[in-house]
Amino acid sequence: MGLIKQFDVYWVNLDPTHGSEIQKTRPCIIVSPDEMNETLKTVMVVPLTRTIIDWPFRTTVTLNSNISSAACDQLRTIAIERLRDHICTITATEKDKVLAILQAIFSE
Repeated sequence: MGLIKQFDVYWVNLDPTHGSEIQKTRPCIIVSPDEMNETLKTVMVVPLTRTIIDWPFRTTVTLNSNISSAACDQLRTIAIERLRDHICTITATEKDKVLAILQAIFSE
C-alpha cells in the first residue's frame, strides 16, 4: 500500500459488520490526518453510499461523475488491510463540507 492521504477515496471492505453498521465493499473517504495515516496501522474512514438522504450528518460527493452520499454518521476506524484500490481525491469544497459535518458531530 502506498502513501495514504487524507481525503483520498479507496474501495474498502467493511465486512464483517454488526447491527446497523454500513456494510459490503464500498468507496470510503480517508478522514484521518496524514500524520496518523503515516504512523498507525489504522485509518479513519467515512463510507460512501448511493442512497442519498437529506440528513444533517450526510453530504454529497461526486466520484467519476457519480453522486454519492458521505455517511459521516457511519465514521469508522479500520485496519489498513481493509483498503483496496485508490479511486480519487475529493474536491476542496467536498473536503470542507465533510470536515464541517464531522466538527458538528463532535462539538455538540
